[in-house]
Amino acid sequence: MLSGQAIFADDTPVGMLSPGAGKTKTTRLWAYVRDERPWAGPSPPAAFYRFSRDRKGDQPTGHLKDYSGWMHADGYSGFNELYRSGRVREVACMAHIRRKFVDVFKSQGSGIAEEAIKRIASLYAVEQQARGLSPDERVRLRQAQARPILDDLESWLQDQLPKISGKSELAKAIRYGLTRMKKLRPYLDHGFLEADNNSAERSMRCVALGRKNYLFMGSERGGQSAAIAYTLIETAKLNGIDPQAWLTDVLSRIADHKINRIDELLPWKWATAQTLQITKSASQ
Repeated sequence: MLSGQAIFADDTPVGMLSPGAGKTKTTRLWAYVRDERPWAGPSPPAAFYRFSRDRKGDQPTGHLKDYSGWMHADGYSGFNELYRSGRVREVACMAHIRRKFVDVFKSQGSGIAEEAIKRIASLYAVEQQARGLSPDERVRLRQAQARPILDDLESWLQDQLPKISGKSELAKAIRYGLTRMKKLRPYLDHGFLEADNNSAERSMRCVALGRKNYLFMGSERGGQSAAIAYTLIETAKLNGIDPQAWLTDVLSRIADHKINRIDELLPWKWATAQTLQITKSASQ
């Protein structure tokens, strides 16, 4: 997964039992995703998760110590060490920018926030057209249609800022948007990049669902085991494979499988082998 040109990164809090304290402490699950399907890339999608006791910046720095390329992420300052290394280049998330304006519009009914949301929707309309095209085709489309919209949005937001209270939530949303747009612009010039970090955010839905059921991790080892389980299950799901069917088959024969051929059991290769087996059986 770390050989990709671009990845998506996100993290979320999870509780872990704190023996003797009579309560749980907040720990983190990190998700990193490679998904080239939007630009018809040749590599299968994959995700990997890591568990940590805290959210310090040395966590993602350690997780991605062997990675070089672009990373879609929110504005979390803990990623800054990665960016300073020069190995990892930042791509901001339009969905996070949009979310700030949605929150303001829902709470205040702001006309400026509503207009910002409409302009961002125009950018996403371009992305709908770009889905599935080659990187070169996506660049041409974005340069012709998305760049003028983004330029106009940025200029318009700058014009609105002096007209409102600098301490308002709307002003905060505008300043956040203007700051992050500078880091968003690389997606216009590189067809293998996306306009948002939604691939990573989607990978956190399973964790959010888990929190409602198991409530907390029993220990650090439990958190690490959960990260492994999420890695296997979510990678299977990304490849359109039933995780239970895949894991049931793999676990039943992995002990006798040659270690130098372990890659044959990866979800995408397993699926191909299953298809070939079904086709062979049908022809006999």
